[in-house]
This record gives sequence, C-alpha cells and structure tokens, in this order.
Amino acid sequence: MRAHHGLTRRAALAGSLALTLLTTASVAQATAEEAEGGTRNNGSLVLVGGGLKDDNTQVYGEIIERAGGADARIGVITAASVPASQDPYANDPDRCSNSACNGRYYAALFEKHGAADAEWIPLDLDHIANADSDAVVAQIDSMSGFFFGGGDQYRYVQTLLRGPRQKDSKVLAAIRAKLADGAVVAGSSAGAQIASGPDMVSGGESYEGLRDGSAPGYFQDPTRLGYLPRGGFGFLRSALIDTHTGAYGREGRAYRLASDTGHDRVYALEENTAVVVEHPGSRHEQLTVLGPNGVAVLDLRAARSGTTATGWTLQGARYHYLTDGDRYDALSWQVRPAADKKRLAPTNSSPVPANTDVFSSASNPHATAYSFRTTARALAETRAQDGTTATTFESGPRFAVTFTKPDTFRAWSGNRSTAHTLVGLQIAIAPR
Repeated sequence: MRAHHGLTRRAALAGSLALTLLTTASVAQATAEEAEGGTRNNGSLVLVGGGLKDDNTQVYGEIIERAGGADARIGVITAASVPASQDPYANDPDRCSNSACNGRYYAALFEKHGAADAEWIPLDLDHIANADSDAVVAQIDSMSGFFFGGGDQYRYVQTLLRGPRQKDSKVLAAIRAKLADGAVVAGSSAGAQIASGPDMVSGGESYEGLRDGSAPGYFQDPTRLGYLPRGGFGFLRSALIDTHTGAYGREGRAYRLASDTGHDRVYALEENTAVVVEHPGSRHEQLTVLGPNGVAVLDLRAARSGTTATGWTLQGARYHYLTDGDRYDALSWQVRPAADKKRLAPTNSSPVPANTDVFSSASNPHATAYSFRTTARALAETRAQDGTTATTFESGPRFAVTFTKPDTFRAWSGNRSTAHTLVGLQIAIAPR
C-alpha cells in the first residue's frame, strides 16, 4: 500500500550499468517535473470529503497502514478549528469544539484504529509562533503520518504560511520534507482543501456562485464564492479540490470557480469517502477512491463559458463519478473502474424524475442531499432518455443544468442494476 547478490562479474557490471541508466532516467524525470513546477514525493495523500465517521475502518486503516501499520506515529493538526480562547466551552470536555480538544479526539481515534501513537501538534491561532518552533519541528520529524482536521482552511493559511507570498513556516517545511521522504499526509474537509494549489476555494454556495461569479479573497458572507489565488499548501497538483460536494450541492460552485480561474479539472469529494493520491505533486498523480460514497471528477478541458443578457453559461463540461475501488490517472485523464464492477446495460424504461433543486439549496427546507448525483445516476440507468434537465431552487435567474449521454458515455455497476460509476456525462449550465 505505500508509498540479490552472488552475481558473476559480467552480470554485476550489467546490473551496475542498468542501475546507472535507471538512476539517470529517474533524475532526468524528476528534474523535468521540477522545471514544470512539480514536486517528486515518495509519500501519498489521503483526502476525505468531510464527515469522516468514527467507525470508518477502511479510511482510518488506510492512513495508518501508509504511516507504518502497527508502528504508525500520527501527528494530528487541527488548526482549522477555533482556538481554545474562542471556544465558550473550552473547559467542558463534553461540549468543547476547539483545536486542542478536537486534536485529542482524533489522536484517540487513530490509536483506537491501531496506530502505535498519535499526538496533537500544538498549532492554532493561539499558537501561531509554534509553527516556527524547533521543538515542534522535532515533534513533526518523529512522525510517520499526518492528519489535518476540518474547520476553516483559511486558519491553516494563517497558522502555517507566512506573509503575502505564503512562504512555508518551519513546521510546514518539515511536513513537506516528510511527504517527499515517504510519509502519508491525510486530511478531512478543510484538511483536504488545504492540500490545494493555486485558487483554493475559501467559501461560497453553488447558486450564488453561478449568479455572481467568483472573486479572490476570504469573505464573511458564506454564500459568496471566494478563492485564494496563492492557494493552500500545494500538495496536490492535478486539480482543484472541493469537499462535502453531494451533501451541500457544491458541483455548481466547483464548475464556476474552475472556469473563472482557468482550471480544467476539479476533484469533488463526498463525505465519509477518501481519495488516495499516489505520486502527489508530480504529473503522474494517480487516484483511488475508498469509502461508501464517491468522488466526482469535473472535466472542463472542452468547456466553454460566457455571459448572456440573462446570466452565465457553461457548455461542453464533463462529469465522471468514481466509487469505491475505482482509479483515475491524472496524466491520461482515464477512469479505471474497479475490477469487480461490470458495464451497465440499462433496462429501466422509466423517465428521470424531475429535479427542481439540483444543488440542494440551503434556502430549500425540503432539500435532498446528493441531488445532482441522483439525477446523473437516474439518467445513466434509463434507456428512455439520452438527456434530462434539472433546475436550481432559486430564480432570478433560475439556472438549468442539462445532463446528456454522448455516444462515449459509459456506466459501471457493482450489482448489475445501479449505476455506481459514471464516465463522460456531458454537462451544460445556463439561465432560463
């Protein structure tokens, strides 16, 4: 899961030559990637879309295994939480929700799931100076894996990055070195978002994002689609990241932010589900999905956006939906469904149910989570339609999302009836 002797003299010379050639090729590849702004990391990422349940042994076990199994030593970083000074229940262990008590909570969970040791790293808005402490760096150096908890990713920027150019603090530099040397770096919700490179999302909702567009910055209005141009820690190279996607209907904001900022791909992570990233920071990032929900890959390579008299439009985008065991190769843009899934041949002749709240609006008291995904799957499972349209709950304007099955569309199933994995659904968004 992680990241012979006795030869004759002639064989030894041949082996030495082969090793020299292999080393030279590896160095050349690494140099080329560094020249393109990439980083060769021997470690891996485990990024969770939030809502990680205490009993998710699949995800916790993966993090621990990649950190050394029974010898795993996990550093827990919860600086995205409010510090104790801002928590009115800081002294109540049953009600507290600050960085220290959240850190202890996760540390206990990792030990419960089999880690040899798990410790809270004392970093938060009350302890910003600790990010440049040699003692805390020594604590980091003793760890084989790291877990970044949820909250607000901007607090990670404030705690672990320095100045307007967002230079690494000593602690972040040490974590980056550990990742390069083979450690696992995991995170959930804000802890996954912070792995982003440039243009990391800082907040916003889908409808307001489609209506008003995105803007650089961090805003107190939670509906306003904002982003940080310099991004987060930049552990991941191949895409933007969004989290809680299905639960909060964030597909719309993800498409809009990517289009506005010139990105051609988003990994949209759902709750209690992880994506494992091999070779992070390089052109060769490879992803595997773990968990009960899924990860959407929003592909904007052929997308075209514009603004009409009635509002913003997007044409030619694609939507892939990956579930447990599926793999994705960032370099080739290829989905590889899990071996136990079979191509789905739709037998359902029912029409796709109407959907008048495609992004599960917070303004709708009857909103249903995973609404976008539900419509996509229903279209994949029917032979009655090659396309369907769903709309936003809000109007002024009301946006319509059109889902179309092109000839290249494919779906896979683990039970021969439910569309678990979707590849190549076409998406268009326009006001109506």
